[in-house]
Amino acid sequence: MPLRQRAPMMRILIADDSAVVRERLIGLLTDLRGIEVVGQAEDAIEARNLAEKLKPDVAILDLRMPKGSGADVLCDIKKFDPAPKVIMLTNYPHPENRKKCIDGGADYFLINQTSFKKWFRC
Repeated sequence: MPLRQRAPMMRILIADDSAVVRERLIGLLTDLRGIEVVGQAEDAIEARNLAEKLKPDVAILDLRMPKGSGADVLCDIKKFDPAPKVIMLTNYPHPENRKKCIDGGADYFLINQTSFKKWFRC
């Protein structure tokens, strides 16, 4: 009888300057089967370094962070490797921010207060 192979874990990096947001996302995501939060960053430099080192499958980036922007980190991630899915989170859903992120390769552009809650609604 063949051994059943375990499905690979989806590796996620979370970057947000708010510890509360990071903790909330980690709590939501770690409750889901097949997901592993491999790193968290509180600023753009740390996010960029962790993305390059950890090579996550998904990066969840806050648009506005200290020491740079999530949009800059997005561009760097896509330069290292275009494969990771990137989800941008913001409290500033201005059309120019959305356009910059989508043009930079973001797969999703979500508003912190509303969009993410809809994704995880049971």
